[in-house]
Amino acid sequence: MLWGPVIGLGLVSLAADVVSDGARPLAGPLLAQLGASALVVGLVTGAAEAAAQGLRLVFGPWADRTRKYWTFTLAGYALTAVCVPLLAVAPLAGTSGLVLASVLIIGDRIGKAVRSPAKTVLLAAVAKPVGRGRGFAVHKSLDLVGALLGPLLVAAILTATGNLSAAFAVLSIPAAAAMFLLFWLRRRIPDPGTSLPAAAPASQTRETAVDPAAPHVAGRPASLFTGSFVLFAAAAFCWSAGLVAFGVISFHLTTAAAVPVSVVALFYAAAMAAGAVGALASGVLYDRSGAWVLLSIPVLTAAVPVLALSPAAGLAVTGVLAWGIALGIQDSTVKALLADLVPAHRQGAAYGVFAAFQGAGALAGGVLYGALYENRPLLIASVAVLQLLAVVVLVAALRGRQRA
Repeated sequence: MLWGPVIGLGLVSLAADVVSDGARPLAGPLLAQLGASALVVGLVTGAAEAAAQGLRLVFGPWADRTRKYWTFTLAGYALTAVCVPLLAVAPLAGTSGLVLASVLIIGDRIGKAVRSPAKTVLLAAVAKPVGRGRGFAVHKSLDLVGALLGPLLVAAILTATGNLSAAFAVLSIPAAAAMFLLFWLRRRIPDPGTSLPAAAPASQTRETAVDPAAPHVAGRPASLFTGSFVLFAAAAFCWSAGLVAFGVISFHLTTAAAVPVSVVALFYAAAMAAGAVGALASGVLYDRSGAWVLLSIPVLTAAVPVLALSPAAGLAVTGVLAWGIALGIQDSTVKALLADLVPAHRQGAAYGVFAAFQGAGALAGGVLYGALYENRPLLIASVAVLQLLAVVVLVAALRGRQRA
């Protein structure tokens, strides 16, 4: 069955995202309960997202070098399966609770960095027979089902107990299920590294270009860092800097909009449902019409601080939905484009480099939102300027590919 491996990996992501995304809407309220300010929440959640993206620059090339894609995938999921349930201990740790929670929140996202490039190489290999746009979209939709179920689960626990520790502890169950399923799939899906051709020594050749639009000199492929690739990555930096981490949104909802923590989890679940729809729609449009669908990311991102950080709960819900759609497109169709641009034996490195730009943007965004949280008009204007720049740079990158 052509779809079997895609669906299998999607189910792993579903279970793991019940864990990671079940905890994600609770990060802001947990840090606030432990005494964190808006700036601290912005720094911790921004650093967590920066680690999730930026460290792929290390783990992507490392996975390509060793070709042990399954090893990195297993290790990354294991880190999340350990860190998230341990957040249950943070409120019980006294004065060190804030430090412990911060380390575990960042540790979960480091697990994302460890596994993501390798897992994406696995997915790109098994999705090729069914079409990568559709394959990545279906995988992301299953992923987002988990991101929907996780917040619903913790909302139910919080409603029943009112206890953050209980909500984190229950996530150990889907964590164990994800690891069991992953080891089961390991025996059935071969590691792509065993079938890839050996990379030529650096003294004999240069890497194949990421962008097929890049010029080639006879006998000498162009560099990995082509103009279109760098422009595309720069656009990703801009939209990542503007797409606020949900920890800041949840902090705002609980401290400024008086939304109960259990309801914040439901807001996040709604965002994941919207993201699943956005991923599917953008994946289909990508296969039919090309990468211009990605222009929707900066448009949605610019709307997020206007709506999600509003004191009115209704507007905040709309902003959370826009946040979810932008995230869904970013985590699915963007990766499908990269898979189509990059040679198979360099996909891990390319994802790592690209994610480093996104991670740097996420860290800058965490600082931006934390520092300007009390000055909402300036924050909104700053994000709007970043997204306008993202549109200009993205159009330049896509036109470069189209001309070729």
